[in-house]
Order: sequence, then structure tokens, then C-alpha cells
Amino acid sequence: MIDLKGQAAIVTGSATGVGAAVARALATDGCNVVINYTRSEKEAQETAQACRDLGVEAITVQANVAEDADCKKLVDAAIDKWGKLNHVVNNAGTTKFADQSDLSALTAQDFQDIYAVNVIGPYQMAKWAEPHLRSAGKASITNVSSIAGVTGIGSSMAYAASKGALNTMTMSLARSLGPEIRVNTICPGMIQSRWLENGMGKEKYDQLLANQQRSLPLQRVSTPEDNAEIILWLIKGSELVTGEFVMVDGGAHLGFSLAMAR
Repeated sequence: MIDLKGQAAIVTGSATGVGAAVARALATDGCNVVINYTRSEKEAQETAQACRDLGVEAITVQANVAEDADCKKLVDAAIDKWGKLNHVVNNAGTTKFADQSDLSALTAQDFQDIYAVNVIGPYQMAKWAEPHLRSAGKASITNVSSIAGVTGIGSSMAYAASKGALNTMTMSLARSLGPEIRVNTICPGMIQSRWLENGMGKEKYDQLLANQQRSLPLQRVSTPEDNAEIILWLIKGSELVTGEFVMVDGGAHLGFSLAMAR
């Protein structure tokens, strides 16, 4: 078990949702945190204050992980503030909601925009963080992927493909960065979140939530806090686990529950 007290972490996309929940979970265990946002400055400041209220230091940094210079800025901010970096959580992500049966719904630019954040961003973060994580030892990178990267079903074909690429890159990075740095990924299913509700629209979101809660083997849809709990375990309690994907989906990847078949 790794003691996080006094350590330093960067959580990308941490103003709200899963990222904010991860930042609070790290702070609860005594880890200082860089809160990253692109547009949600008010929420980022609120998340940072919530972390400070838990007794740690927290700073906010505006950065777009699709930009290489911004990824360096995030790492530099942690080093300038604490002189070290122990953990990176690549949570920032984007999508375009598009019916997967309509191949005209996505353009090449859509794919490039989604890959820039969901795949290239985590790679750039790993690149700039690597020397500091290696010097820290017992360090970690945790990626937030999706069940879409395993099943090919998600908010759009481009999103699913990007998360599949992130899963593959997790294995590649785990081979390259050991033994000092462990690299793992969580693959959530549906998450009860404002981001998804806004993207889908309330009516479709409510219908999907009800259907998932009825049909999943565990009959429960995860919250940001559920996912943060698994990420925290991968960071501090899994010294022999690397290159792995953890499904946090209520059993969605297994298909419908047997109760639904009766």
C-alpha cells in the first residue's frame, strides 16, 4: 500500500465529474493536487477549495491536453509548486454524439479532434511526466477510458475507436515505463453525470439510465465517486498491477442480466 500523504498528482479534466471526484479522493488521503480545466474555471476553483478543505495544497491550471505545450505546462506547474510529481490521472476526454449507424454523422476533423484529446493528450502527459515520475519511484499513470473501447458501442464511433486506442496505449506505456511507473486504465460504462446528460439530452439520458438500472447484472449505474474509488485503488493499492483495464460498468460488458431473460 502506497502512502499518498505529501505526494503530488495531476488530474486532467478535474473541474467536475469523475476528475473532481478523483481529486477529492486523492486529497482525502493527503495527496496534493493539480486541478486542470479548459473552460470551467469556477468549478475548478471550487474543486480546488474542496481539496484544500481536506488539508492538502491544490492549484488550478487552465490547459488543453490536446496541446503539447499545455501538457508541459501542467507538469511544470506541479514541479514548480512541490518539486515532485508522483501520479498522473488522464481523465480529460471529449466526444461528439453521433448515431453509429449513420456514417455521414462524423467527419475526418471530428475524429482528429476526439483523438487529440482522448489519445494524444494522455501520450503527451506521459511524455512530459515520465522523468519526474521515474525519479519519484512507485509512481503511476491512470487513464480513464470507457467500455466503448472494448465493445465498440458508445456516444460515437470516433469516441469508441479513441478509447480502444487508449486501451492499447496503456499496455504499450506499461511495458515502456516499468518498473518505476505503473500504467493502468479504468473502463467505465454509463456514468451518472452532468456531462452525459447535457450531451444526450435529459429525456434520452433518463431513458438510458432507467434501462441500464433495470438490465445490468448489478442493476446499478456508476457515479463519479464509484470510479474515483477504483482509480484510488490503482494508484495506492496495486503495486504489482500494470497494463490492466478495470471495467467499472455494473457488468455491462457481460450483456443483459439473466433476470431479464426470464
